[in-house]
Amino acid sequence: MGGRYFAICSSLLLSVVGKMFSVYFFSAQEKSDSSDGGKESSSEAGPDRQDASSFSSSSSSSKTKDSAPGYEEKVQTDRTNRFEYLLKQTELFAHFIQPAAQKTPTSPLKMKPGRPRIKKDEKQNLLSAGDNRHRRTEQEEDEELLNESTKTTNVCTRFDESPSYIKTGKMRDYQIRGLNWLISLYENGINGILADEMGLGKTLQTIALLGYMKHYRNIPGPHMVLVPKSTLYNWMNEFKRWVPSLRAVCLIGDRDERTALIRDVLLPGEWDVCVTSYEMLIIEKAVFKKFNWRYLVIDEAHRIKNEKSKLSEIVREFKTTNRLLLTGTPLQNNLHELWALLNFLLPDVFNSSEDFDSWFDTNNCLGDQKLVERLHTVLRPFLLRRIKADVEKTLLPKKEIKMYVGLSKMQREWYTKILMKDIDILNSAGKMDKMRLLNVLMQLRKCCNHPYLFDGAEPAIKLYTRQHSRWSQTD
Repeated sequence: MGGRYFAICSSLLLSVVGKMFSVYFFSAQEKSDSSDGGKESSSEAGPDRQDASSFSSSSSSSKTKDSAPGYEEKVQTDRTNRFEYLLKQTELFAHFIQPAAQKTPTSPLKMKPGRPRIKKDEKQNLLSAGDNRHRRTEQEEDEELLNESTKTTNVCTRFDESPSYIKTGKMRDYQIRGLNWLISLYENGINGILADEMGLGKTLQTIALLGYMKHYRNIPGPHMVLVPKSTLYNWMNEFKRWVPSLRAVCLIGDRDERTALIRDVLLPGEWDVCVTSYEMLIIEKAVFKKFNWRYLVIDEAHRIKNEKSKLSEIVREFKTTNRLLLTGTPLQNNLHELWALLNFLLPDVFNSSEDFDSWFDTNNCLGDQKLVERLHTVLRPFLLRRIKADVEKTLLPKKEIKMYVGLSKMQREWYTKILMKDIDILNSAGKMDKMRLLNVLMQLRKCCNHPYLFDGAEPAIKLYTRQHSRWSQTD
């Protein structure tokens, strides 16, 4: 009898949830269909960057423009022209990166000579005049080219084996290729996203890049590595393990500890890499703004996927020469979040979120192969993504086994209590608030995880205290 009642209540809950979401879905779809025309006209009536004066004056009379013949074609043509301009920019970046990655790598002891590409002049303004780590001028580079036989700090380096500064282990082949890709980005003054799948060694490749900066470019720092708080000490251990020659400091602790570390270590400059968390960055932002950072590395980069968040706004204010993002999931919810990452890396190229959203609409990309190919073309120079199935050939194919476990006796009791307590919500169908119904689902989920998540479900624990060599029980 109890089993039948349990099954009836569960089926009733599922049917009510299905009705609620079907009504909500169709109502939202009708609203979106009715407002498609208004959305298209408002998005297409945005001012053109190339001819802002003409379009800004026409935005006030959008209704007459929408009705005018040929206006939509003109807007579409203008959007296409802007997209073609973006493709030309990305192809220009790819022209300098891909040839280096496609060439057969040489030994680190046999470095290929060549004049590295000069970085953008805009980054020179970010460096102070008295900083001895400033970028070389064109005249200084010409002088180095004349003495190239004796100086090797300004040549292109490609590795075909683990670098000599990597200790206590060897890098895998795909990790060396990733390091060469990061070096190509640096040599061409381009920021990028290392989006390898979790477990492929993004941490090691990043540390190897910073070691290359110190040992081959004579640029020890200052570098900042921004990581989640739970991985702070793992990053510090990886620095000590792989490249112990890099002087890494960890900024964490209470106010007094941070003040002492800033006064005794950070400000004197006796370090190469500063590893800190997102929270510490927000708290000590005034201190971090005093430095001219060479590399700003952000682990779990989806934390800045919202360009309006406090963390995203603060990191954009820092003076940095190069930026690198690490993430195993570059695309989580929508393409606008991907634009936020690209805008942080290359604000001059990806400067308009409206254009990016209109070019790569999520719904269209899912069904249009041409749009997907366009997106790949745009991202190819800035993003490197590998998965284990492609690079770890020695691993056996992953095998997933699903094991279904029924509810225990205690879980069934609490499951029934939840359904009986909120039976009025289940019987009300679509009349009740959707949030209350979702709360019921959340309670049922907690019951499936473990009934001890509810107050009063776990039996009382008897505490014992020892007094005069004798145990006494206390309630």
